[in-house]
Amino acid sequence: MKIVVCLKQVPDTTEVKIDPKTGTLIREGVPSIINPDDKNALEESIALKEKVGGTVTVVSMGPPQAVDALREALAMGADEAILVSDRAFAGADTQATSYALAGALKNLEYDLIFAGRQAIDGDTAQVGPQIAEKLGIPQITYVEKVDVDGDTLTVQRAWEDGYEVAKIKTPCMLTAIKELNQPRYMNMKNIFEVFKKEVKIWSADDLDVDKNKLGLNGSCTKVKRSHTKEAKGAGEIVNKPIKEAVAYSISKLREKHVI
Repeated sequence: MKIVVCLKQVPDTTEVKIDPKTGTLIREGVPSIINPDDKNALEESIALKEKVGGTVTVVSMGPPQAVDALREALAMGADEAILVSDRAFAGADTQATSYALAGALKNLEYDLIFAGRQAIDGDTAQVGPQIAEKLGIPQITYVEKVDVDGDTLTVQRAWEDGYEVAKIKTPCMLTAIKELNQPRYMNMKNIFEVFKKEVKIWSADDLDVDKNKLGLNGSCTKVKRSHTKEAKGAGEIVNKPIKEAVAYSISKLREKHVI
């Protein structure tokens, strides 16, 4: 089975701060990690390779430093890594990002494309499904279990109050959630050998794309500004009989024009 994993290097959101004057993320000094959901997709892809055979190729779109995330993926057990990197991709929203990645995937042979449900720096959950649409392949999102039987996958998909089981033929796209598995640590032997492996760099010229649909030019959305949520107050504890407490709470809600 030929599996391609789309992963993204993201800032560790536990360390992210926002500039109060500009409303933009302060990225300087913030550590970068493999997007958590993408890591679940990578783990499942490596496990499937170990079970049924095949190869795992990881693909990421980002700046040159994203090569670190790809090397980590190789150390975990991926076979090949490709970084799609070009100044033409700068400022891309989900539409332009999925268009560029789909253009890269057209250069590869695959039975299965695996990605995380969403990235923690955007939380849109749009890129995976958009890639599938652009490639014209079926997709299943919110995947929490996968079984393989030839060219058919039996997939358990999470719902808010349960799950559904569906079958899908390859080639197809799946997006993973954290319940799918527990990602492994990097293999010690692979850590020492990973820098001997080539991480291929593809520019916009290497993709099957219209350059006018890349980056800011190809983006339908623009981020005006970002801001942090205000911290909640300590609240007020009311020690009164039930009827008096209810009346007091209602008066406070009316005072705040909630009701």
